[in-house]
Amino acid sequence: MNVFPCGTHYVFSAFQQIYNECTCLFPAGDVYIQPTQDTKNPVIYGVFSVSGSVFKGSAVCVYSMADIRMVFNGPFAHKEGPNYQWVAYTGKIPYPRPGTCPGGTFTPNMKSTKDYPDEVINFMRNHPTMYNAVYPVHKRPLVVRTNVDYEFTTITVDQVTAADGNYEVLFLGTDKGTVQKVIVLPRDDQQTEELVLEEVEVFKVPTPITTMKISSKRQQLYVSSVEGVTHLALHRCDVYGEACADCCLARDPYCAWDGKSCSRYSASQKRRSRRQDVKYGNPIRQCRGFNSNVNKNTLEMVQYGVEGSSTFLECQARSPHALVKWHLQRDNSDRRKEVSQGRLPMRSDGRILKTEQGLLLRSLQPSDSGMYQCTATEKNFKHTLVKMQLVVLSGRAVNNVLVEGGGGVGGSVGTALMSPHAGPNAGQYKDLLTILSQPEMGLINQYCQDYWQLGDPLLGSLKAKDLKELKEQKKPRNRRHHHVPQEEEGEEEEEEEEGQEDGEVET
Repeated sequence: MNVFPCGTHYVFSAFQQIYNECTCLFPAGDVYIQPTQDTKNPVIYGVFSVSGSVFKGSAVCVYSMADIRMVFNGPFAHKEGPNYQWVAYTGKIPYPRPGTCPGGTFTPNMKSTKDYPDEVINFMRNHPTMYNAVYPVHKRPLVVRTNVDYEFTTITVDQVTAADGNYEVLFLGTDKGTVQKVIVLPRDDQQTEELVLEEVEVFKVPTPITTMKISSKRQQLYVSSVEGVTHLALHRCDVYGEACADCCLARDPYCAWDGKSCSRYSASQKRRSRRQDVKYGNPIRQCRGFNSNVNKNTLEMVQYGVEGSSTFLECQARSPHALVKWHLQRDNSDRRKEVSQGRLPMRSDGRILKTEQGLLLRSLQPSDSGMYQCTATEKNFKHTLVKMQLVVLSGRAVNNVLVEGGGGVGGSVGTALMSPHAGPNAGQYKDLLTILSQPEMGLINQYCQDYWQLGDPLLGSLKAKDLKELKEQKKPRNRRHHHVPQEEEGEEEEEEEEGQEDGEVET
């Protein structure tokens, strides 16, 4: 790290250098200087990266200017003895002291380093390094990444005022064209906790990010690379949802729950409705009285699959730190059991795969039917994200309707299926509905009607008039289903070992 302290200025020089704990492992990269109330002692953030066949990683270290100044004012390193060991230099130091900026208090008649005496220049050449090392704050890196497929390239920092204090939000650019929004929180045991609030892909083509600048007035982050310049918002509170618990668990100092949704935090907001807990992220304490509404917006849907095929049940937690679990309640059971990786409850056939986006079920079987429930747990707070009724259709019944239907629409469906380039038609959906008897078919029927009324881009030759005539021909075949009232709450019972109910503390 070749930094010269010159009052409140910092001059890069090839003469003097200091070693620090991060540069022992990582070559120096980008540097960001964060002003403080003491103008002579700003905070310095440094990005360090290394890439090799054995080790690849990045680190962010933060330094105190007072520590750096103390090292530069300390002894110079000197090789001494038969083994040329590094020791502290105790001899005479020429005037002006190497590292002193020309034109300063002690060198008013010197305009540049060219005016330095030869004795000073020769001393710099023979003693280019300070003896003492400068350590990061807390004597450890602030952020570390190892064994990842990217490196940090640049950094900028924003100071944010929240309800429980001031926080530094780090924006870290990578060599794959993404920006990570990171916050490092202090813990009670003198340690720190790193949280990645979000990661945004800035450019369509992966390209290293070279520089980043923050506009506090516009609340924008300007990002540049060889591809160009773009900008992103410093905060996107709406992505955390409208629930108090989700907003609190996000722990984003820019955002707070205002009584209705997650929005930009403002100190002028009424404390009565404002909820924010960046340090602990405890929704049980912060959102007391509002947690009962968490599950009111839970998605409840029906999904159909055909026996022998695959289906994907989508469920993604808003927080990347939440623990997501799936539970299945079969149609003939009143208990829910956890869906484990690689297997369904009471079965180990390896047909199931859990991903960050949801659950993939391969080679569906009729016994896979049931109510799938996706829950997220974070900070001992659990709530339901998705409830999905999976209906597995018999492969034989579907084939009989779509292929073996004699004459009329059934025959045309069979012909369409034999053509690899033919798209689906309205009759195909109509006949498929005849083998289904669930009350939700009314909604699906309406969806199909709207779909065919608007038309499919793949069927450009089919005009709106033809669709209308087809609809009139098929009217007698429509089946109406009465809506079944929703089940009353409390019908489902968790197993004793599963834990507490949704929205409560897990023990």
